[in-house]
Formats: sequence, structure tokens, C-alpha cells
Amino acid sequence: MPMKITGRNLKRRLYAVASLPDRVARVRHFRGHGVHSPFVYQLVRKVFMRRDFWNEERALYEELRRRGVARRAALQLHNLAEFLGYSAPAFDACDAAGEWVILTPTLTDGETLAQAQRAASQGKTVVVMSPYADRERAALTQRLIEEHPCTSVDQRAYLLLFTHTNLPKQHYRI
Repeated sequence: MPMKITGRNLKRRLYAVASLPDRVARVRHFRGHGVHSPFVYQLVRKVFMRRDFWNEERALYEELRRRGVARRAALQLHNLAEFLGYSAPAFDACDAAGEWVILTPTLTDGETLAQAQRAASQGKTVVVMSPYADRERAALTQRLIEEHPCTSVDQRAYLLLFTHTNLPKQHYRI
């Protein structure tokens, strides 16, 4: 009697095995467990785990969605702005106003690096969107993490580089 085909093919099984090291590296930070920074713990609990908006204002969320950011990532960044009390971000350039800058994948790697360094020198929080879009972007992301003097949080869809002076140099993969 022939074996029944289950619908789950070999490619899917191999993909699950290939992504296992990344899952194991991130599992210790699931729901905030293993996060030893009160600041990052609050981010996990009040921003990343939240599934609704903090308030009725949706301007930042709608702007992020218009720029092609996924729904969940846009919601998290919107709530991050509310949690930290940030005004509207600057997109792809460090202008004089605002506490943070969002760097989208439309910038070249050199421009992204230059803008991230400039924003950090100005004391702004940097958000690098799609940090693992390709190998070059992943290498750039690794370089940004290594060179950044303060806390960084890797949320897969975006990388947060905080420049608050009271935060130590730490890196979290959530």
C-alpha cells in the first residue's frame, strides 16, 4: 500500500531546519524573558507585544504604511513613538528637527551608514528598515551594531539604535 502524501514537502522541512539557529538565538528573549535591561524590557512589554494603538492618532502609522512598511512593524514603530514621546520622524535624512530618523531601503548602503552615523552624533534614535533584505544590507547592519556606542535592538523587520546617554552598549535580538 503506498504512503499517503501529507502535503508538507521536503523543502518546507529543510527550511524549518535551516532557520533553527536564528529561532534558538531569539527564543531566550521571548516575551521579555532574559532581557536584563529595564528599558528594553519595557519596550518588549509595552511596544512589541502590544497589538493595538496607544491612542487615536494614526498619522505616523499611515505614513509608514504608505511607504511600504508592514502593518505589524508600522504599528510597533507608531507605538514606539508614543512610548518614548517622540515627534514625527525624519525619513532618510537627519534634519534639525525631531528625535529620531527612519532610514528606508531606498538609500544605498553608504548613504545609510553616513546618515546613521550623523544621527547618532546628533543624539537621535535611528531606525534602519529591512536590515536583512540581502547580504550587503545584513553586513551593513552588523557593522552598525558593532560601531554603535549604545543599546541596539534587532526586531528583524527593523533595527533600533538608541543614543540615550544612560543606556550601556548592549545588543538585543528580539
